[in-house]
Amino acid sequence: MRTFIFCLLLAGLLFPLCATERTPSAPERDQGDGPYARLILRGGTLISGEGAPAVGPVDIVIEQDRIVQVAIVGYPDVPVLENRRPIAAAGDKEMDVSGMYILPGFVDMHAHIGGSAQGIPADYVFKLWLAHGITTVREPGSFNGLDWTLRHVRAAKENNIVAPRIIPYVGFGQGLGRPIGNAEQARQWVRQIKQAGAAGIKFFGATPTIISAALDEAQQQGLGTMMHHAQLNVMRTNVLDSARMGLNSMEHWYGLPEALFTRQVIQNYPANYNYQNEQDRFGAAGELWRQAAAPGSDKWNAVRDELIALDFTINPTLTIYEASRDAASQRNAEWHQHYTLPTLERFFTPSRYAHGSYWFDWTTDHEISWRENYRIWMQFLNDYKNHGGRVTVGSDAGYIYKIYGFAFVQELELLREAGFNALEVIQAATLNGAIALGMEEEIGSVVPGKKADLLIVAENPLANFKVLYGTGHYRLDEHNQAMRTKGVRFTIKDGIVYDAQRLLADVRAMVEHAKAAEAQP
Repeated sequence: MRTFIFCLLLAGLLFPLCATERTPSAPERDQGDGPYARLILRGGTLISGEGAPAVGPVDIVIEQDRIVQVAIVGYPDVPVLENRRPIAAAGDKEMDVSGMYILPGFVDMHAHIGGSAQGIPADYVFKLWLAHGITTVREPGSFNGLDWTLRHVRAAKENNIVAPRIIPYVGFGQGLGRPIGNAEQARQWVRQIKQAGAAGIKFFGATPTIISAALDEAQQQGLGTMMHHAQLNVMRTNVLDSARMGLNSMEHWYGLPEALFTRQVIQNYPANYNYQNEQDRFGAAGELWRQAAAPGSDKWNAVRDELIALDFTINPTLTIYEASRDAASQRNAEWHQHYTLPTLERFFTPSRYAHGSYWFDWTTDHEISWRENYRIWMQFLNDYKNHGGRVTVGSDAGYIYKIYGFAFVQELELLREAGFNALEVIQAATLNGAIALGMEEEIGSVVPGKKADLLIVAENPLANFKVLYGTGHYRLDEHNQAMRTKGVRFTIKDGIVYDAQRLLADVRAMVEHAKAAEAQP
């Protein structure tokens, strides 16, 4: 039977009205080699994440969980200069990655562990993330319960499970029996979740007084903040309002067009609109950017510039709404056959009860509206980036036909479509995320002294992001035969080397087992 959460958005706070089926916990780590006293990656081409162009061949020396040396050891298409290579000592582990590309581990800034309702194994989610080079995730909400999430945070930090690094944010008001009713209650709750071990807060909206108090207290407590500016509250607190109060980052795009309104103050909703009708909600959302100020207008430029001055991060999650502009392509994505669990297939099926399953009667006109929505939205993102604003990469997978890991790569392709050049996309997926998390001294680029978080892929992702998909890139080989590349070959997290192909095989086996179990009479 299908499982999901019934939730009520009251005063902008998310409260479960019934018990949720928690995501099954991850088992003890069953693979991954290292960390090594000394590991040397030999002969790869480096894309550092710092915005610099690719350079190689390089040898990278890793001691335990830290990068200690990046040595340029020659020139392309000629033999390596052996006298430039770091000398291996007894006991060193060496990996020949000649001709392959080495990148910083990816940072997924909007990564639910199993979503909030699907009940899928954490091991499935974690292995798909690592198999696509994702070594750090910001968990936006901890909707499996903060205690559950913190157990996995600790286990991932100690590398007792196969998992990326987890940065736990908590849904605002989570764990309370009633809505937060005043500023002091907001401050008290913020202090409590700080003491419990949270790294940040995800807001959905509230009254300006409550939001302002909570954001102020979060700053005092050193907690990060993010917000989905839900339509039930956005008319009182849009993106610019919340950024002025101290919000660190916005999720998706709600609240940004509203900050750009010039001919109205509230979105134009159809007379029969009902927010609890998901097709109403997403259908009207597809009309929103066209109600905002025109690109390049005084209002557009003023909002853009003030957000940049406030050091505000935009985490757009373009990928999670991609089906709105082409439902069939996302519903029938090639990875669903081998990598989508039956429980997720059912969760994605249209339903009036489930969030993000809004395909009651999705029409050509809906998709056309969303394509125009994307065109303007992407224009703002590219303009924001070009004027110095920070854009990061998040997937929000587990909803709307999006599968963990695969959705992250789709987001890279969408930022490329938005006008980012390939190096800007990589920087958004690595260093920008690290900066937004306040972790740029530890992760986000391949620099001596930082954590050994890396991914290794045989093909050049700057030429084609499709080579990063777990299903690989479909192409002809030199014998005129159709073939697929293999995707990421290795992911290194905290100096531990994971075979990405083995991780993918594990996930395929999980899916096959689940399908076989359901086929039993």
